[in-house]
Amino acid sequence: MVSATPLLLMLSWLSALAAAEVCRGTHCDPRPCTGAHCPPGSRSSSSSSRSSVQQAATHASASQHRAYPGSARTAPESLPRARNSGREPAVPPARCTDGDCGGATAAASLLQPGNGTRDCRGIECRLPLRIRAKPRAKPCVGEECVESVESAAGQPAPLPVHLSDRAAQFLGDFPELGYPPPPELGAAPLGVQLTCDIKPGENEVPSEDALILHLQLAKGQEKLVEALRAQQVVIRDLQQKLADQQEALLSQQKEILGQQRRMHEQMEVVKGQYGLLSDTFKQVSFQGLQGELQSYFEGHLAGLQGQPRAHRHKSYTVQEADADSKVLDVMGEAHFPQPLLACPAPCGPEEYCSFQRDPPGCEKCTMCPPGFFLISQCSPTADRMCQDRDECLELPNVCGEQVKCLNTPGGFRCLGLSGREATAGLCGHDYFYNQELQECQACSDCDGEPVSVPCTAVSDAVCAPSSESCLSQSWGASVSVPAARTAATTQIFPGIQLNIQGKDTTDLLRNVGGQVTFLQHGLVWLDHNFAVKHSCRNFLQVGMRLNGSREEGEEEEDDDGGRDLSGVRMEQPEGRYFQGVSVSGGVEVEPNHTLTLRLRSPNQHCNRSKDVHGYDAAAPTFSLLWLSHDTGAVAMTAQMVLSAHYPTGYRPTFRVSSVSDPYMVTLTHDSRGVRFTESGVVKFVLQQALYSMGHTCIRDGYSLVAHVSRNGTGREAARSFKTGVNYRDTSATLSGAVSVEAGDALSFELASPSQCNVRYFGDNTGISMLSLIWIPSALSSALTATVSKTGLPAGAVRNKALLFQQVGADAPQVRLARPGEPHGRRDFVFLERGTANVAVSLKLIHSCNVVKVTLQRAGGPGLQTGPVAQQVSGHMPEGSQWASVGLRASFQVQNGTTVRVSLDCIRGRVNQITHEGGTNISILWVAA
Repeated sequence: MVSATPLLLMLSWLSALAAAEVCRGTHCDPRPCTGAHCPPGSRSSSSSSRSSVQQAATHASASQHRAYPGSARTAPESLPRARNSGREPAVPPARCTDGDCGGATAAASLLQPGNGTRDCRGIECRLPLRIRAKPRAKPCVGEECVESVESAAGQPAPLPVHLSDRAAQFLGDFPELGYPPPPELGAAPLGVQLTCDIKPGENEVPSEDALILHLQLAKGQEKLVEALRAQQVVIRDLQQKLADQQEALLSQQKEILGQQRRMHEQMEVVKGQYGLLSDTFKQVSFQGLQGELQSYFEGHLAGLQGQPRAHRHKSYTVQEADADSKVLDVMGEAHFPQPLLACPAPCGPEEYCSFQRDPPGCEKCTMCPPGFFLISQCSPTADRMCQDRDECLELPNVCGEQVKCLNTPGGFRCLGLSGREATAGLCGHDYFYNQELQECQACSDCDGEPVSVPCTAVSDAVCAPSSESCLSQSWGASVSVPAARTAATTQIFPGIQLNIQGKDTTDLLRNVGGQVTFLQHGLVWLDHNFAVKHSCRNFLQVGMRLNGSREEGEEEEDDDGGRDLSGVRMEQPEGRYFQGVSVSGGVEVEPNHTLTLRLRSPNQHCNRSKDVHGYDAAAPTFSLLWLSHDTGAVAMTAQMVLSAHYPTGYRPTFRVSSVSDPYMVTLTHDSRGVRFTESGVVKFVLQQALYSMGHTCIRDGYSLVAHVSRNGTGREAARSFKTGVNYRDTSATLSGAVSVEAGDALSFELASPSQCNVRYFGDNTGISMLSLIWIPSALSSALTATVSKTGLPAGAVRNKALLFQQVGADAPQVRLARPGEPHGRRDFVFLERGTANVAVSLKLIHSCNVVKVTLQRAGGPGLQTGPVAQQVSGHMPEGSQWASVGLRASFQVQNGTTVRVSLDCIRGRVNQITHEGGTNISILWVAA
């Protein structure tokens, strides 16, 4: 669209050029001609012309007022200034006489605007004098034109020439404005046409056409706005229709869902009716079959009364041979030792020869399901026969007097019995309420097999397979410090029992009263991750105790044959931060042996309600690895033999406390190591109690190292770090798994700073003890790795997985993920089903309030993904250069199971993690 502003500027410029040609002189009298000398048509012509000009001016003024409301006020104010703004003085024009008034009168009539100034036409009469268009001398066209007008100098003036409407011509050049060009340019006339009786060529005002063009453009814009508004209305209508359609669709979907729900309810009703019909049909069919069998046996027994009494107890069966009801009557095994229709080979125990198969074959004897009783035993030629127990006849008031009882196969149904009433135990003893069938069913008796889950009021018993065929199992539980019930039980000095709370039930053990009772004999490896913040005056000691079996009703005593397996001391941190320790041990157990966890204090200045605050971990804190004797594993425990000399590099001397096979595992000649007769994998733990004095003990700490030696050469198997203390009792512990060959020896060394005075202690509470289990290589493997040098986490560490570097070759059953694989150098992948034990030790520098080390398990069918163990530690002691934290756990693995170690720092940062000594992970795998 062409803008109207440039067009108005161009028209104003043309008007200025015309204003420069205004007539001046004596013959240019602007007043109208009066008198008898005026031409006949001049007066009327002047009046008519004046009226036409006034009408055009009025029309233009009205149009201009509509387009520009402020122009009506500004135009009269500008006219007086235009009269007095001329530079030359006004010269009174000379009046014409006689014939001279012919052309002058007509011209004067045109030059008489409403304000009595110069020539103007239409809207130009409102413009100031200096910018009005001057009339040009152009040739005249028409009969009334005067041939010549003499000027004051006596020279003829040029004739007026007619010019086409420039605005119209401009519109014709631009047809996109929507208006056709004028007729003289070869097109139809404009939509708006001005008529004026002024003769062409005298004075033209292009601004009037521009105003009309502007009005047309304004009208076009109004039409466009109206069209847009109409389109908006149409769009709103479409949106409303779309919303209505969506609501209709939603309502239809709701109706469809309601119909589906009603169909599902009807299907459930039909299913229940079909179940009732099927049960009735089965019962009727079984009763009819029983009647036929009874009549058959009665008939044959009547025919065999004359036979010897020795043959009367034999069973006789009838087998249907074909559709023609051909019956093979088996009179007895003595008469027909090899029947014509028989199995090709004799059947084994709990099997019978089935003639329903073609050819006949051996099948397993049917076991009577719960709720049925035996009517005939399984024979070589017939299956065992069972009869449904009719609880409604045997127990007339089993459902009450007002409720009807309906007998079902293996149970009964009380019509109208709700699930809440069944939960209360209305089904009776040895029965449970089946939610799916909505009836009472008999509990399974497992037929002599161990019961994994006992029968309850709403669930059946779960039978577990015998563990004799199982080589290894694992079990985990949470441990908590019990609350003090009375003021007398708040003291820890005599020792308190920690609560072991396991979730899983197994045929291996029983968890009752916060302790574990073993149900089977075997070897057990125990791990307990304990974290506590205490304000006791002296150290705390946490340990494991195994008590022998005792008769029911007897009270537990200290001299009941029980013994402490292991123990760890926790020094006094003045209650400022958490301390995390791990207690481990291996022992041989028998049925009814009881395991308890104990917490002790050396004096009475420790209140468990005020001074002891345990940490609630997000994973099980207690776990055990059970090994069957079929694995050929050997367990040994040995105590430390303390000497008067305490060197810097202390090598403990052992004294055997117990060993399951002294031929496979023995002490070396100097009693400073353990020697193995055959190759295998050794899981070990060494716990040493000590008392240190000196500030160098705090700065440097202690290192506990395990060595495997062969023919005089040794290699380091594992290493752990312990933060040093000054004038405090504490403990150092080391646990790991290592592969050994025949003749290898395992020894230990505890290194302390040169200027640190250390004294080692031991007693019968297991605080200084060595425990180990040796497993043959055919059923086990071990893997060791250290933290990788690259990718060590630092700064604000939040649940970041650690990267490891494997030491030695891959084990056949477990390996570290390679760099090119998913989660390379982070995950340990198990390649075979079994039981795993993991020991992690971490040495680092940090400023965290709490440091968490978590062992995560992922993958494997039937295994729960998540943390399997977690250990925490608090602030580093003042003056210490390094800190340590570690964990140990046992758990089940499948082919494809992965484990990883993650580190979490709360309110602080991790500065450095050592990749040399003190940071490692050892993994033991045992076949399941």
